[in-house]
Amino acid sequence: MNTPAKLGAYAAGLAVIFGATFGVGTAVGGTGDRPVTNEHAAPGHSGAAHPGGAAEGGSDHSAGQATPAGSASIPGGLQVSQNGYTLTPVTTEVEPDKSVDFRFTVTGPDGEPVTAYQVQHDKKLHFILVSRDLSHFQHLHPVEAGGGVWSVPLTLPGAGAYRMFADFAPEGGDGMTLGADLYASGDYAPKGLPGESRTATVDGYTVTLDGDLVPGQASRLTLKVAKDGAPVTDLQPYLGAYGHLVALRGGDLAYLHVHPDGEPGDGATRPGPEIVFYAEVPSRGDYRLFLDFQHGGKVRTADFTVHADGAPATAGQAGGHGGHGGHAH
Repeated sequence: MNTPAKLGAYAAGLAVIFGATFGVGTAVGGTGDRPVTNEHAAPGHSGAAHPGGAAEGGSDHSAGQATPAGSASIPGGLQVSQNGYTLTPVTTEVEPDKSVDFRFTVTGPDGEPVTAYQVQHDKKLHFILVSRDLSHFQHLHPVEAGGGVWSVPLTLPGAGAYRMFADFAPEGGDGMTLGADLYASGDYAPKGLPGESRTATVDGYTVTLDGDLVPGQASRLTLKVAKDGAPVTDLQPYLGAYGHLVALRGGDLAYLHVHPDGEPGDGATRPGPEIVFYAEVPSRGDYRLFLDFQHGGKVRTADFTVHADGAPATAGQAGGHGGHGGHAH
């Protein structure tokens, strides 16, 4: 069966196709759950805010943005355009298994490419690529090519549907995450979401996850890194932290970029074996978690599937973990 036929069942009306081998579009999907209302911040936001509203230090960049009290929030990454900012791919063809200089811009409310960004965790913009079935994940680091154009080497590992995320804060503005769909032509078979897992292995490292996701409130997650059975106590800073955690909701890929409690050099945060995060998810459901950590000069990624259960917290209950909830990205 050709790819357009396979994609049509779930992507019709969500994407605009550009060319025979590549497509870009919005995906304002949902799981049927109503977005959680939080009087302080959108679902998934916690930690102390820095200028422009972006979370810093022991905080997370997460789904949705700050909204007025009592208003609903759309989780981050589900929209190609928000608050006048639009994610616009420049590259219009990507073939599977072939590297391409992928280029994109973020245009501002004036319709011009944005050139001034706040630096967050050592970068002006974080770029995440995942397959729609969440079996593939890349955290990439594009560079500015000039004139508001971003450039990054990109290889899609096979035919199918992918989602790109740009996580950033424009100068003088709030942080946000925009998303767009990418398509690579060819026959493919979507995979089901991996079963729930609390242990991941990668390159001889074992990472274990402790903690539960509770919709609408900051949930403590502790990830412990070991190598060959021994705890790793000399993790290396990566983008200003000992670990970066991205959470994506199964079904619509609502996006959360979570950062750990504490930071290297603060006199209190140890370089392993444990990395503590506070994450707030917007609804019940299955989530894929991807942890980036650096050791021995190399960044590795451990992945997990976690189910969030329990009743979503009300506005007055959300952000109940002292110091970690109720602050906007």
